[in-house]
Amino acid sequence: MRREKENLKYIFVVGGVMSGVGKGVTSSSIGKILQSRGYEVTAIKIDPYVNVDAGTMNPTEHGEVFVLNDGTECDQDMGNYERFLNRELPGANYMTTGSVYLSVITKERNLDYGGKNVEVVPHVPLEVIANINRSAKKAKANIVIVEIGGTVGEYQNILFLEAVRILRVKKPEDILLALVSYLPQRSEDNEQKTKPTQYAVRTLNSAGLQPDIVIARAERPVDKKRKDKIAFNCNIQPEDVISAPDVKNIYEIPINFEKDKIADRIFEKLGLNGKKRDLKEWKKFNSAARNFKKTVKIGIVGKYFGTGNFILSDSYISVIEAVKHAAYALKRKPEIVWLDAHNYNKETDADYRRNLKQLKNYDGIIVPGGFGSRDIEGKVAAINFCRREKIPYLGLCYGMQLMVVEFARNVARLKKANTTEVSEKNPYPVIDILPEQKKLLAEKKYGASMRLGVYPALIKKNTIAREAYKKANIAERHRHRYEVNPKYIKRLEKNGLIFSGISPDRRLMEIAELPRDKHPFFVGSQFHPEFTSRPLAPNPLFLEFVRAAIIKK
Repeated sequence: MRREKENLKYIFVVGGVMSGVGKGVTSSSIGKILQSRGYEVTAIKIDPYVNVDAGTMNPTEHGEVFVLNDGTECDQDMGNYERFLNRELPGANYMTTGSVYLSVITKERNLDYGGKNVEVVPHVPLEVIANINRSAKKAKANIVIVEIGGTVGEYQNILFLEAVRILRVKKPEDILLALVSYLPQRSEDNEQKTKPTQYAVRTLNSAGLQPDIVIARAERPVDKKRKDKIAFNCNIQPEDVISAPDVKNIYEIPINFEKDKIADRIFEKLGLNGKKRDLKEWKKFNSAARNFKKTVKIGIVGKYFGTGNFILSDSYISVIEAVKHAAYALKRKPEIVWLDAHNYNKETDADYRRNLKQLKNYDGIIVPGGFGSRDIEGKVAAINFCRREKIPYLGLCYGMQLMVVEFARNVARLKKANTTEVSEKNPYPVIDILPEQKKLLAEKKYGASMRLGVYPALIKKNTIAREAYKKANIAERHRHRYEVNPKYIKRLEKNGLIFSGISPDRRLMEIAELPRDKHPFFVGSQFHPEFTSRPLAPNPLFLEFVRAAIIKK
């Protein structure tokens, strides 16, 4: 990586027209391209929420809560940054309106402002700038990419745009502003409409900012005429309009951007000398992924899919990407299907038996993480079916806990076994909160009762987990409050369940499984292996699961 004595360069990415337009993958893709040119890049996400972090946000409103190594609960875009850049990012690279205000207020209470009047402007924008600079310095970065959540024109964005304006006044030669804006198209016969993008740029102008580059998002590639029109009306050059058509695989985006020579435009505007392109492995990965003919069909049984009449797959985005990484590594095209746990609950669906039988149509089933009691019995029924019918099964966090509940009820003869998250007074609490955590909950210290971030685990020999990881010591990321109850471990093991991964102090069960001679793949992890999966380095547990699914197929 380059270690030139150049000023730190800042690339700010903002959105126009609508949310969900792809600012996160745009930021990640720009980062990947600049990284491939020899620069040390770090990425930061700013969320406009008053929440201090993403931990209390509902997945159906906000999408997946991603967890970093240090335990920071953050926006899913942080996961995209890590996957594209192949970097482990610290919590300092994520900030919200709430966290910035909290920092400013704490400083004021500690007299750090020396008795000055503390005002929203300039002190909040200055705090944002200070956070960005600290993160870039810690990463020893040449370039810091900062994604500002939401869309221009929203009240929540104003203070962050003000931070960009202040920084641009101080360091005009070191700042680049990219606007990601959507070009709607009513049908294939109609032209892509540039007017919404023009309005987005004018709204940005009203905040004292002019974009240097416009990323033109659309269903299809943006033609020259539309580029010329955007350039003329938005005070930029046609070559500064980068076409960003829809793609089937988000990892193709950096390659598409390079077709429009985005790196050359960035280098010219920031006064950088880019080295020769080196996206060889990335291109090889994408080329292979496009050409796989054989498929593997994976069903994800969850409860965070519904948002009105629509499906919100973002609730499980890291799981989806981890399945893709593993499938591509095994030369398969993944078919991922959302399965609502509600359909397998005999209390809520009269056709639950028929629905369960349809699980045979899948090569593998995943029950991902979650919280609460809704549709839990549907998940347990699906897990039971997978165990009995020998369908490859991977349980993640809550998916492992419910796997233990199902095994306790139907194999260990603890008929009413449950998790105390669902039933506090059940006779066999095989999943429970540990005594020290109960004390914290009694004191209403809810955040402190969560196990967050990376923890080590020991993997037993002659197990599926050891076969997958190929080593005895691993470290994976957690986000949960409940654990396998130590009181029932011997009873469960006696009946055939193997706890193949345990904490170094042997108190916490990290991986549960059935042996190969009983089931081809019936494995659950208390941690979230999806958080550490990368396009060119799939997580071992997902890789072994997809391999078992392929063999089943």
